[in-house]
Amino acid sequence: MFISIVLLWFCLGFILLQLKPRRPKNFPPGPPTLPVLGNLRYLTSKNPLKDLEKLRQSYGDVYSLFLGSKPAVLISGLKAMKEAMVVKATDFAGRPQDLLIGDLTQRKGVILVDYGSLWRDHRRFALMTLRNFGLGKKSMEERIHEEIQFTVKTLEKSVGKTLSPQVMFHNAASNIICKVLFGTRYEYDDETLKMIVQCFTELTTLANGPWAMVYDSVPFVSYLPLPFKKAFRNMEMFMEFSIRVVKEHKKSRVPGEPRDFVDCYLDELDKQDKQDSTFSEDQLKSMNFDLYIAGTDTTSNTLLVGFLYLLNFPHVQERCQQEIDTVLEGRDQVTFEDRHNMPYVQAVIHEMQRVANILPLSVFHCTTKDTELMGYSIPRGTIMIQNLTSVLKEEGQWKFPHEFNPENFLNEQGDFVKPEAFMPFSAGPRMCLGEGLARMELFLITVTLLRKFRFIWPEDAGEPDFNLVFGAILTPKPYNMGRAEVQAVKQ
Repeated sequence: MFISIVLLWFCLGFILLQLKPRRPKNFPPGPPTLPVLGNLRYLTSKNPLKDLEKLRQSYGDVYSLFLGSKPAVLISGLKAMKEAMVVKATDFAGRPQDLLIGDLTQRKGVILVDYGSLWRDHRRFALMTLRNFGLGKKSMEERIHEEIQFTVKTLEKSVGKTLSPQVMFHNAASNIICKVLFGTRYEYDDETLKMIVQCFTELTTLANGPWAMVYDSVPFVSYLPLPFKKAFRNMEMFMEFSIRVVKEHKKSRVPGEPRDFVDCYLDELDKQDKQDSTFSEDQLKSMNFDLYIAGTDTTSNTLLVGFLYLLNFPHVQERCQQEIDTVLEGRDQVTFEDRHNMPYVQAVIHEMQRVANILPLSVFHCTTKDTELMGYSIPRGTIMIQNLTSVLKEEGQWKFPHEFNPENFLNEQGDFVKPEAFMPFSAGPRMCLGEGLARMELFLITVTLLRKFRFIWPEDAGEPDFNLVFGAILTPKPYNMGRAEVQAVKQ
């Protein structure tokens, strides 16, 4: 009996040792692994960014972790980031296809599809359509200004009252991209808009959170009734909405006269050779998802973080207003081109993006072939995780890496400069699709609101909390602009 028990334990131990992940030859170093779980025990806090920084201190700017049995390499610091995402961009341009976010999107669209013809065709089409924006008679800039007027009205009604900027900024960013994609804006109390905003808020919270890590690491856990199931329900709700929108467009469109992105895509479908084309209605529904998420949460959460700082740095806000009034004297409306004459405002908006650090781990990449990084051997198919926090706060790259200070983007003459380490949307061919739209929205919204209002942190609100809540997208904790938070600036 005793010998049988010893043999049983020996067999179990042998099996567990076989299940223990092993690092390949010349693979980046990392902490010891456990069978099945890999390195999950090192990512235990509510904010894994702190755990990752501790591991970086021990193992360097390029180190490895195992998500269960899946090897992943963490990239930190500007030097390693540039080598991977710019110098050897195509080697690191893949997308892992067996993670929660891939299962949610069914590997369609453009953001999460693997590197290849489908990705190239759809990224090129999306960028061309958004850049040229031949959608009817109105330019992108005009559409943004239209929505800003609704935000201004919301603020005017709230002068002297409590206001939640979370809802206001999310609604504005959502409506701007809805106009671009679907040609429709929704009233802020519309149930469709509420549904869309809620779906995406919950999806981005789950996407890189602890439950996503469990899903990505532990085999067969997807069958259990755990919190990530809600992400699939939210995805299903949005896809039903997307299907409905496409059907309505097919009935009402006039071929060759596009009103919005959906019409443009349907026009492209008409031109394509059906046998060889990567374009399809299923792809269109997924593109709606990708472009919505690329053009909404990044902008709205950057504004939320930015205005949290502006509320608490009144001297920065006042200097912005002085520059805005000087440049726009005698004019009713700012244009995107005005940014070239507003170096301080430009510096403030870029500093808002830097401290907001909206996509702290970007979107995971994977290697498209066997390659090397900083002297280490990286096999094909290895998950690559960019620690953008390490670059946006890297010592030696910024004058004031750990504080909010627009001087990070100004030279000695007061001119706007953009340091090489500024990469809030990653870098290389797979950098965020929504960057161009986000830049325009951030500038036009910030300048318009600062020209019309002075924002004040309420006296009874206590100390501001600048700590951000971890998720696929970092978000500030809810805050209010209190009783006297918004006062009209005398023109």
